[in-house]
Amino acid sequence: VDQLKAECSLVTSFNVNSPRRVDEELLDGLLCFGEHGQAVAITPFTLAGAMSPVTVAGALVQQTAEALGVIALSQMANPGAPVLFGGFTSNVDMKSGAPAFGTPEYVQAVLIGGQLARHFKLPYRSSNVNASNCVDAQSTYESAMSLWACVMGHVNIVHHGLGWLEGGLSASLEKTVIDAEMIRQWAESLKPFDVSDEALAVEAIKSVEPGGHFFGTGHTLERFETAFYQPMVSDWRNFENWHEDGARTATQRANAVWKQMLDAYQEPPMDEAADDALKAFMARRKEELKNWQA
Repeated sequence: VDQLKAECSLVTSFNVNSPRRVDEELLDGLLCFGEHGQAVAITPFTLAGAMSPVTVAGALVQQTAEALGVIALSQMANPGAPVLFGGFTSNVDMKSGAPAFGTPEYVQAVLIGGQLARHFKLPYRSSNVNASNCVDAQSTYESAMSLWACVMGHVNIVHHGLGWLEGGLSASLEKTVIDAEMIRQWAESLKPFDVSDEALAVEAIKSVEPGGHFFGTGHTLERFETAFYQPMVSDWRNFENWHEDGARTATQRANAVWKQMLDAYQEPPMDEAADDALKAFMARRKEELKNWQA
């Protein structure tokens, strides 16, 4: 307990039961985390047209008010307790009432939410989300929109970063791999750009005749193994080679990747006494929850 109070080691999410309601059990957790100086991402569940106004602007007004209200409460437990301004504003499908994610409205809400968080000088939490029911093109382009918004909105913590499907009702190992691929590509593209003399390659350009190629230049041969990002999932071969090798889709390739990773996984060593204590704790808590539900 003393160590927890001395340093922030944990982070959890607190969802407001929008509109304008917080659940007692979550409040107990909020106050406990605040008392011990642990971080909480305060995240209203504001879906425009359902739990908040149908306009994105109105939903953001409600999101901001709900988040700041709960943040203020956490500071009553412990002034200065670490908190994050959470954003989860999206919209619903007005034909079915189902949540929609990775939409243009979600992108707008994430970007504006980031501006609001910086205005209040608070770290910002958002999510990589989509509404697809399977690992398909929809799940990928909606997640790409979500991740783009997170990057451009300067999000500090991306929750649900990997594997989210069906509006959060299910998860997928294939989607986990594809999301990891997209996040790795974003991380690679955001690295500082090299403009050294070696990278500008003026001498290499001079060495190649007009209409020639750079495959055999010394500049290329020194760098070709590490010059470019190497994907986990993408297949860059031409159609004929791809087809002869089974014509596997990205989803099928992602399935092979997670199975290979699982086969190669080696469980890290753990102190036997600590392992036994954790297993006993889990068994006790499962029994307590079972009795509580009964």
